[in-house]
Amino acid sequence: MRKNRTPPAAGTPPTVRVSRRIERRHDVDICVVGGGPAGLAAAVTAARQGCRVCLVEAQNCLGGMGTAGLMPIFMAFGDDLHFYAGGFGREVHDRLAASGATTADRPWGQWLPPICTEALKRLYDDLVLDAGVELCLMTQLVAVDAARGRVRHVVCAGKSGLFAIRARVFVDGTGDGDLAAWAGAPFEKGDADGNLMPGTLCSLWADVDWDAVRSAGQNAQEVLIRALEDDPGILPQPDPHLPGMIPAGGSLAGGNVGHAFGVDGTDERSLTRAVIASRRLLPAYERFYRTRLQGYAQARLAATAAQFGVRETRRILGDYILVQADFERQAVFADEIGRYNYWADLHCVRPSPEAFEAHLKRFNNQPKPGESYGIPYRILTPRGLDNVLVAGRCVSADRYVQASIRVMPGCFITGQAAGVAAALAVRKRTGTRGVRAPELRRELTALGAYLPDVGDAS
Repeated sequence: MRKNRTPPAAGTPPTVRVSRRIERRHDVDICVVGGGPAGLAAAVTAARQGCRVCLVEAQNCLGGMGTAGLMPIFMAFGDDLHFYAGGFGREVHDRLAASGATTADRPWGQWLPPICTEALKRLYDDLVLDAGVELCLMTQLVAVDAARGRVRHVVCAGKSGLFAIRARVFVDGTGDGDLAAWAGAPFEKGDADGNLMPGTLCSLWADVDWDAVRSAGQNAQEVLIRALEDDPGILPQPDPHLPGMIPAGGSLAGGNVGHAFGVDGTDERSLTRAVIASRRLLPAYERFYRTRLQGYAQARLAATAAQFGVRETRRILGDYILVQADFERQAVFADEIGRYNYWADLHCVRPSPEAFEAHLKRFNNQPKPGESYGIPYRILTPRGLDNVLVAGRCVSADRYVQASIRVMPGCFITGQAAGVAAALAVRKRTGTRGVRAPELRRELTALGAYLPDVGDAS
């Protein structure tokens, strides 16, 4: 006889209960979820400290947007005075430069090298494997087993099925804060109205005549704005913001063009719509480049990225929230794990001239050489969790600072610090809040991190 069941409340999605026993495949000191620049920096750094580390990555390569996402440029490692992404970031920068993999058809400053995607993939492979990291590519995080403020296991899915990983410390390098949020950490997302920065499906372009591009000296952004004024229908959406094309060797270009507005990177349904819309949008940009800009007459779209570019989702709330006022006053902290000075690159949440003007004002007010803000360890420690650290795009910051620290060199800084802190927690047999700032800073300094004396810091 079937038991009577209380029907779900109106509007409540139906649920199912799934219970099964799965293999615990890895038993390690540290588990890092997400192999983008933050996660791989954390994994390599922790493994070099003598810890047994497992790294889980959903794509078939490490590096996130710099590889699977076809993002053509790293953004600033430093400025004319300081190399802020010292240590792991410096190693990546210098090894790529030594291999010739960052050479392009026009000079870029040492701080803004273009990306040779395949060379970067191989370098990341070498760094992780040489450090002895247990690597799981093409593997998704699907569940988190947490109780009383501690994560005990994460559950992952690969082609072989479900399996669990047990660790003493976990590092969330997912970018979206999936591990921390699913474990119960509080978070914020978007602006006061819930609006999120748009995403971009980056791309690879062929048959660009870079000599002609340089000779013409056109500003593609300005040309697009005039074109939209003359013919608003030149693009399916009147978006005046054009990050543009970067030389990628020979006649190739890396394209950071087009925005998918209204996308929520924590919702696969929203991501699906955004990816399809972005693919349909790119032919219009191909026509614009070919007809309006010199040097692009034969340019053609060769490929779009395997990973959709998401700029903003969850910001995990930590023991400290790094805010715009800290950015503007060039704050110094006693528990500083690095400093950075990239501008607040907040892309417009809607395609309007007014929103783009606000974006340009932020760009024109970017920090001067030598100006930087401190990054405290406390933005890596999620509230309510004792053995989890966050690194990369999802650290505890407001939208303004998140728009600065989210880029790859910024992720190297927080990832490296998370790796060292996780290793210290393992060695000291303490939670993440038991890691003492002076010892953490000494370890990071020994690795080459940019850490000036904090003096009487706040």
